[in-house]
Amino acid sequence: MTAIACLRLLIDDDAFPAARAQTAADIYLKARWRAPRRYGAVAPLAFVLADNRAEQLDPVEMQALAAEMEAQLFPGRKSGQVCLMTFEGDESAVLKFASLSQGELAGLVAGKGYGGAAGRVQVITADEIRAVPSTHEEARQAAEAEAAASPPPTPAQLAPAPQAAAPAPAPEPAPVQVAKRTTPTPTPAPVARAKPAPPPPPPPAKTGWWGLYDLPTEAFVGSMIGLRADLTEPPPEADSALLTRDLSCLNDAQTAFKTAPFGDFYVPFGFWNLTTPHAQDAYKGRLSRYPLDLQPRLGASVYGTPREASLGLVSQIRAFLKGSFAFLDLNVFDPTFPVHNLPPELIDSVTLTLTGEDERERLTQILKFVERQGVYRGKGVAQIVAGVASANELEACRQGGVARVRGPAVTAFLDKPVAQAEGTPIAQARSAA
Repeated sequence: MTAIACLRLLIDDDAFPAARAQTAADIYLKARWRAPRRYGAVAPLAFVLADNRAEQLDPVEMQALAAEMEAQLFPGRKSGQVCLMTFEGDESAVLKFASLSQGELAGLVAGKGYGGAAGRVQVITADEIRAVPSTHEEARQAAEAEAAASPPPTPAQLAPAPQAAAPAPAPEPAPVQVAKRTTPTPTPAPVARAKPAPPPPPPPAKTGWWGLYDLPTEAFVGSMIGLRADLTEPPPEADSALLTRDLSCLNDAQTAFKTAPFGDFYVPFGFWNLTTPHAQDAYKGRLSRYPLDLQPRLGASVYGTPREASLGLVSQIRAFLKGSFAFLDLNVFDPTFPVHNLPPELIDSVTLTLTGEDERERLTQILKFVERQGVYRGKGVAQIVAGVASANELEACRQGGVARVRGPAVTAFLDKPVAQAEGTPIAQARSAA
């Protein structure tokens, strides 16, 4: 008989990117769950395990897996960050369990069961192995059994609490005689009604646009949509929050297409979300509404690109986006990003986003980026710098041969995309004045 189970990861850290946990778990299982045993990823943070040499999976082995995975994902952190849940049942029930949300899994951990077929559910952490009810009915029966096993209350617990004596009634005051008034009562003056306050102004849009300036031609060539929240606070780290932001940008960009006939349009995508099936489905729902005739003018800027981005993942991203976007841009923070590892036909540009507050450090980042200009030109990949914030940074990009720039020194954060090629970057205009 073959033991079949669904292994779910319940990450007790909202800021931890789920896609990285998925990748780490996949690599770990590949090394540990060897043939003739089989496994496969069926959903985000969900793996089906099969062992044709056993009737049940060994929970002690699963606990060792939980402890080792926790040590890899959260080194030096307190235990309990990773919770593995195993569900053993028939094939249809296993696949149903694989589709549960993280909230439904949390309900199972709390002993509330789930709305599916019965099975054997175990909650496994580095510290404990605990069986929990699998269905709502099992959870109800367990609660009734626990209540029945509780000792009955003692007579003292059943006795009503003594009531405080009611206070004695206060003596009634003697009646007071009031003299009759003979003067007429004046008519009250009419009260002036205050004018209603004007309605508050609508909140600013969540998204806006940065103008994209081409340095060789000294002209604007397009716009990049961004989040207004990024002007005042760092972006979130959780993949789910980043996906929500991306979808907002995709929606607002589609609206802008109708009234902005000029230039190219770039929209952001998270690198790890582009490699996750459920996030890809969310992206597809938005991209299916994008006009096909705009594809030659649309670019996808992929942020969160790791330094050692694998050729396979970048190829997968290119294949996923090419139906809607003509250009693929990788957005990085490392000016020494190894572009030489990627084939020239895979990407069109690399954008370096400047970081830090010290201008000298930011100028050093630009210098390191343009030192690799020969490699970029040999591959036909354009160099772009984002976050350009001063006239010195703008001039360093120009002298270094950077193709395009965007940031506060180029345009303000605009409500609409730039409408024409003519114009001067903000920092350049100030220097001329």
